[in-house]
Amino acid sequence: MKTKTNLLFGVHMHQPVDNFGKAVDEAVKKCYEPFFKTLKKYPSLNITVHSSGWLLEYICNNHKKLFKIIKEMAQKGVIEFFTGGFYEPVLPSIPSKDRIAQIEKLNKLIYKEFSQRPKGAWLSERVWDDSLVNDFFKTGIEYVMVDDYHLITCGFDKSELDGYFYTEYNAKKLALFPINKDLRYALPFKNIKDAFTDIKEYKTAIIFDDLEKFGLWPKTYEWVYEKGWLDKFFKELTNDEEVKTVHFDDYYRLNKPISLSYLQNVSYFEMGEWSLKAKNALKLEQIRDEIGKRFPNSIDKFVKGGTWKNFFIKYEESNRLHKRMLEVSNTNIKSKKFLENLYKLQTNDVFWHGVFGGIYLPNLRDNAYRYLSICEDIKYKDKEGIFDSDNDMNGYDEIKCVKKNYIAIFDSHYAGQLSEFLLRDKKFNFQNVLTRREELYHKEIKNILKNDKDGFIDEKRNEIETIHNLNIKINDEIVDYLHYDWYVKNSFVDHISNESFTLENFKKCSFWEYGDFANQPFEYTIKDNIIIFKRKGGIYFDKKYNSVLQKKYKIKDDGFDFVLDFKSEDNKTYKYALEFNLHFAELKNVYFEKIKIIEEFEKDNIKEFSLFDTFTSKKLTFTFDNCFKVLSTPLYTVSKSEKGYDKMIQGVSFAFVFDFSKEFQICGKLRLEDV
Repeated sequence: MKTKTNLLFGVHMHQPVDNFGKAVDEAVKKCYEPFFKTLKKYPSLNITVHSSGWLLEYICNNHKKLFKIIKEMAQKGVIEFFTGGFYEPVLPSIPSKDRIAQIEKLNKLIYKEFSQRPKGAWLSERVWDDSLVNDFFKTGIEYVMVDDYHLITCGFDKSELDGYFYTEYNAKKLALFPINKDLRYALPFKNIKDAFTDIKEYKTAIIFDDLEKFGLWPKTYEWVYEKGWLDKFFKELTNDEEVKTVHFDDYYRLNKPISLSYLQNVSYFEMGEWSLKAKNALKLEQIRDEIGKRFPNSIDKFVKGGTWKNFFIKYEESNRLHKRMLEVSNTNIKSKKFLENLYKLQTNDVFWHGVFGGIYLPNLRDNAYRYLSICEDIKYKDKEGIFDSDNDMNGYDEIKCVKKNYIAIFDSHYAGQLSEFLLRDKKFNFQNVLTRREELYHKEIKNILKNDKDGFIDEKRNEIETIHNLNIKINDEIVDYLHYDWYVKNSFVDHISNESFTLENFKKCSFWEYGDFANQPFEYTIKDNIIIFKRKGGIYFDKKYNSVLQKKYKIKDDGFDFVLDFKSEDNKTYKYALEFNLHFAELKNVYFEKIKIIEEFEKDNIKEFSLFDTFTSKKLTFTFDNCFKVLSTPLYTVSKSEKGYDKMIQGVSFAFVFDFSKEFQICGKLRLEDV
């Protein structure tokens, strides 16, 4: 019987750079190793593999037996390798010179280990931008993977996507292979018979998806290996004469393109939805539901979400890291150590959030700030100074204080608040805190608290759920942590409140705010080592009472002196709360006196407050000239991962509370010392 279907089957491997060794080793044990051991039994197959360079090196250095199997499969012609950014950046989000350097770095590794010169490239998260075409051309790339969604959104029907397309940019040509979404959702979740029925619906079946689906996603190890799904699949591929596995390179050489095409700035649909703020993502769902009833076959073509770069709008913390990355990239330092840490800083995982933890994972953000700190040390060496620029590119300047021991950034857009406090010796950012935001999936938590289904293998249908449809049990207590902040969780945040400013309301961000100083821009001036921020704002009670707040920081070698001056037309009595939000790697090992900071507490009538952090071996001391009450509470977020819903500590929130009427002046010091 003649072949009816050419199957172009590829898998993509990646772990966050410098992820916990235990997590990467688990991925090897439950996913990568059993996959390639199973593949080894079927040398007549043709499959394509893409791995981020970091993961490939990790396997080479730490799992030599697995690496040997992969190498043997490549030498026998079973595996065709794709390239991409070495540290798996979203390519449109980094400068062109860095794209080219990262692709060439992975090209060199693939040629060195497997004697292949890749002609195909994997797009991290399939994020497309026309500017990529020139860089692919310069690195010898002839074809890349996109989703069928990419071509559908620019006008093609799903029935037309039976092969590859060309696109061009400034007369440079590139081939696009569209991944079939239906098959991406079918493998490895459907039973073998149904999976092959789906594959045979196409003359050219294109599948290229995360290898982690084959063992690392919930319940898949049991399904794929213990129940033998993958072995049966490869065996059927070997025996079924109607389906032939073909490398992308062979298919590209032997077949003509379907059409010329021009793509929008787009990724897969789910990414476009995730990049929207929760209220807009919910509206998108509602719009799709309504329009889909009338035009079920046209919904993907005309109704879309946001673009990947919207994550820089959705998460201020992502934008800060991204713009700090661009800042160090633009210095054009050529040292190997600098470039390696710059490229690691460009790794995509920390900049976004969808089904996986992403920016919600503190260890990924800690890693990113470590790479940044190393780059900054090389850039500045022993140079010190205060520099102002609109690095965030939002129209407001940030003031960057570079000292021997730390780098501090104060943000004029956010009330002259401290947005970065980077320890240069420990390569650790105390200000690496994540603001609590509403996410689209939070409504799921509220709606399905009593759900007792727990994603399992359906014996009757002989298939397994994907993580997009997985039903997961939810702990009732997690609802108690669904609180949202109306201001960014920086430090030196100014609140004008009343008796409602209690520990419980501070934790829930539900206190009454009378002032307009917590999240508004301030004017600034710099003189010598002193930065002055000032805002003419107001207290809003029965009317607006004109008020002025001035914040003066004197930059010292071991911290800051600060003076807070406030004057108002309003003579009523209020509470002024100065809020700090600090991040620690191990909050359970941070102490105030004998109190663990992981426990919420309050203490009244004190003038000094010291924190001892065993991870950095640092002592942070806050000293004021007036007595105050301190409120302290851990900062928890609720996020979603492939395994369920995670309650996660992002830092700790402190408020130093003072009573005042009409005006106040508070003088204080923040000191940092080794212990």
